Amino acid sequence: MDQTLKTVVDKGFSRRGFLAGAGAVSAATLIGCGNSTPVTSTVPTTPTAPAITDIDVLNFALNLEYLEAEFYLRAVTGNGVPAADGGGATITVPGTTIVNFTDPFIKAIAVEQAQTELSHIRALRATITQNGGTPINQPALDYTDAFNTIAMNAGIGSGFNPFASELNYLIGALTFPDVGVTAYTGGAALLQSKTILAAAAGFQATEAYHAGMFRNVLSYQSLASKDTTYLNYFNEVVQLRSKLGGGNETVLYQGAGTLPSFSSTGKYTGVAPSTIVAADGNALAYARTTDQVLHIVYGTMPGTYTASGGFFPSGMNGTIKQPTT
Repeated sequence: MDQTLKTVVDKGFSRRGFLAGAGAVSAATLIGCGNSTPVTSTVPTTPTAPAITDIDVLNFALNLEYLEAEFYLRAVTGNGVPAADGGGATITVPGTTIVNFTDPFIKAIAVEQAQTELSHIRALRATITQNGGTPINQPALDYTDAFNTIAMNAGIGSGFNPFASELNYLIGALTFPDVGVTAYTGGAALLQSKTILAAAAGFQATEAYHAGMFRNVLSYQSLASKDTTYLNYFNEVVQLRSKLGGGNETVLYQGAGTLPSFSSTGKYTGVAPSTIVAADGNALAYARTTDQVLHIVYGTMPGTYTASGGFFPSGMNGTIKQPTT
């Protein structure tokens, strides 16, 4: 019974993902081994992928920018995206607090990151409007349950609060731009307008800067302190994202965060295969489909068609919001 439940939990970290992933396990097993009533499992019907436009792709990206900006803003100001920038939507995100930054460099990065993501929202909304579209309103967001369930399924522990310390913040902060880079890279192939493609390339480049910056800071922190704890945490999150989103991931060091060797005087002597740059064998950024991104942010495994969960408890807004693979 314990192993069966563990297998089901491994299929996704949202409650809905858990329920959707339990289709192959009989209700009799979940309810109690003593129930002998025959139960027939049903195979979910594959949804039909909607026809999408360039505006739909931009609105899909806008959902992700809302997710990032809300997190970074709350970490440095205690407040989220202004209602005027969220389409008039006022959302409540419980459990978020200002991070107690003790390192002035990390704090400076966090402040700049918050402003950058807010600027992305404004630029994306303007691009959508200028091209005849209507920007989506900000959707409901959840960081507390999402990060707690990520921690549980990544093997970090029963819970994880990314606002509890600046090192915790780094783990939370790194969760988003890595996905953003792959989302923009994959989304580029869906765009028809060269003007919109050029704008998307600009967003993708900034997300890549952010991901590389946070990866560098976390790697340096581990080397300087000779402590792999937070590097290992991040690499566990990477492994989980890889399961949900079709691979396309790179840990910070091979061997799930194993540090290079040090001499007795603390001098760095080893050679570590650096993977600070998340790229393939040709040094090209990874790409993800919209479905793969949805599975990551909803916390569901491929083959689960739930259109909400994880960071988006009520789902994304716009046309691209339900996985079809």
